[in-house]
Amino acid sequence: MKVAYNWLKDFVDVKSTVQELAARLALHGTNVAGVESQPLGGVIDAEITSNRPDCLGVYGIAREVGAIYKLGLKRVAPKPAESSTAKTSDAVSVKIEAPELCGRFTARVIRNVKIQSSPPWLRERLEAAGVASINNVVDASNYVMLELGHALHAFDYDLVRNHSIVVRQARPQEKIKTLDGVERELASQKEQALAPAICVIADGDGSRAVGIGGIMGGGETEISFSTKNVLIECAWFEPIAIRRATRFLKLHTEASTRFSRGADPQMADLASRRCAELILQLAGGELLGGVVDVYPGKRVPKKITLTRAEILRVMGADVPDREVESILGALGFAPVRVDQNRGQAGSILAAWECAQPSWRADVEREIDLIEEVARIYGLDKFPPRLPAARQGAARLPQYEAESQLRERLIGLGYREIVTIPHVAEERDILFRPEGVIPARLVNPLSEQANILRSSGSVSMAAAIEWNLNHSQRNLRLFEIARHYRFASQDKAGEKLLPPVETVFLTLGATGEARPQGLYDSARPFSFADLKGDLDAIGALSGGFQWKDGGADSLHPAKRGRVILGENELGSAGQLARRIADKLKFRQDVFLAEIILGPFSCKYYGVKNARRYQSLPRFPAVERDFSLLLAEGTTFAQVATAIRALDTPEIESIEAADLFRGKNVPSGKYSLMIRVTFQSRETTLSDAQISDYSSRIISALESSVGAQLRTS
Repeated sequence: MKVAYNWLKDFVDVKSTVQELAARLALHGTNVAGVESQPLGGVIDAEITSNRPDCLGVYGIAREVGAIYKLGLKRVAPKPAESSTAKTSDAVSVKIEAPELCGRFTARVIRNVKIQSSPPWLRERLEAAGVASINNVVDASNYVMLELGHALHAFDYDLVRNHSIVVRQARPQEKIKTLDGVERELASQKEQALAPAICVIADGDGSRAVGIGGIMGGGETEISFSTKNVLIECAWFEPIAIRRATRFLKLHTEASTRFSRGADPQMADLASRRCAELILQLAGGELLGGVVDVYPGKRVPKKITLTRAEILRVMGADVPDREVESILGALGFAPVRVDQNRGQAGSILAAWECAQPSWRADVEREIDLIEEVARIYGLDKFPPRLPAARQGAARLPQYEAESQLRERLIGLGYREIVTIPHVAEERDILFRPEGVIPARLVNPLSEQANILRSSGSVSMAAAIEWNLNHSQRNLRLFEIARHYRFASQDKAGEKLLPPVETVFLTLGATGEARPQGLYDSARPFSFADLKGDLDAIGALSGGFQWKDGGADSLHPAKRGRVILGENELGSAGQLARRIADKLKFRQDVFLAEIILGPFSCKYYGVKNARRYQSLPRFPAVERDFSLLLAEGTTFAQVATAIRALDTPEIESIEAADLFRGKNVPSGKYSLMIRVTFQSRETTLSDAQISDYSSRIISALESSVGAQLRTS
């Protein structure tokens, strides 16, 4: 919302410079993106939150300024001259057939106007607010929208059939050509089941749509230079319906921005009178007497009680009574002192009864009033202290396991990311396991975030993509979050059961595993590096096991499934080439995704079973075995065969080197394993080491068909 400084001064006599005013607004709850140096004393670019539609007009910002500076707000009280003979009710009729979509509709008629260009002062103010000038009548409606924060629309009265307006819901396959020249289908046959209820302004018998209520008018009744008579519409439309309609139609306008956030229904008549007054000033003509005002959605103002004790409890400090009454009065809450008797030695509890203004639908409870008082009074005036805690902070059961996991990953060189779970379906399907039913959002933030992720890999791939596009080539990232999947349908198969949230860990890496050094050359990250990192975190829960296979999104020859006990946690590997090409990755990307539920359980089991052991006093001995193995034989099989010997002196078994090529027979590969022997009771002799080695070779020959490589 761009607010011209001189326009603001029409309503509040502020003396501060535009820069000082912007700083004060920001300090008291209105975020300011910047101040533009333009005519009209400068322009403040205010970022209005979705709960404050009252500030989408200059008058609403002026109300905020008046409360902050303790200045009076000049009332808007238009009194356009009306005809004493002709009445609006005789010239136009209005019928609301969909009160759930339109809660109020007002109509006024002006005859014999002269359409022409707007005067310079009006064009300057519109352009400062970012709105193009069209003609004097259309500009008048846009001016009032920017001034009062309530959108209006002007019809060519003579083009409205039977001079009758019908407000109804859009019909199947109904079309309308809007003011931007685009013919829009309000609900196609294909999308009829998914289409929201769209409010339509129709004329005559209601068969022809001449506007999309609260969004945009129709081209068939637009104001042109041949227009002589004008019908002014000023209405109020249901916010949720407008939000759904704009998203469905992919049509966002200044009007829809205001109505979708909840415009002031009481402002409709005032804005209509102000627009009529301005048109008479700019285009002349005769305003018919009275107004047609159909108001089925009239509400009774809500009463809210505010007590001084609650202010003290929430904010930790008191606010003087005079300040409370001044602030609430300036913001339109009309506070009335209604002190309450506590019944304890005749003590009196200070309290105020406030009326909720029609323009502040977001203020519904006492805590909302406290927020209003606190932000205008000044948050810097309250002591920076925490409220007294009644009980110690509770930690989730998996807190310690996840903390240790984070600590280890950071030690391995990974950085944590946090992403939102809303993703595009075309991205999610690239990583979605077969048979998984995604959780689609009924009311998505955008078309590019219409489902909840069914896999953590989709978010990790997007993070890597963003970094690569910003010249970050070497990445190691991790995320602990949740994915969402429908488990199954109900017994009748008619509807899905609630989606299951699963906590997962995703790793993503690309680029160099080792940078260029003085003595070492750079080495690219590989699947072996990813596996080593996973084994390092697996040690927290007793160690992972690996099996062939993995997600379809991973390279078939460079992937593996991660096993913990009897649970399959997930898989890890290099991103499949078909997906890498689709995402335009020009370097190898490695992903791993595991669920954390079994990991956390095992972590606490390993932790509880952990016992202190003194450091061994006797040296360890390493022996390397260079083996020839048949293709398809895994290191896990080799390690299992050695562990089966149940030799307590075997401390560890590691894969040291793998080789395929010269001097290695076809169908085989060379694997060098390193076995560490250590005793806690004595120094191992050469004879003992030789005996252990012989038993290992024999076990490998018989179990996996290994041969000891001699050359």
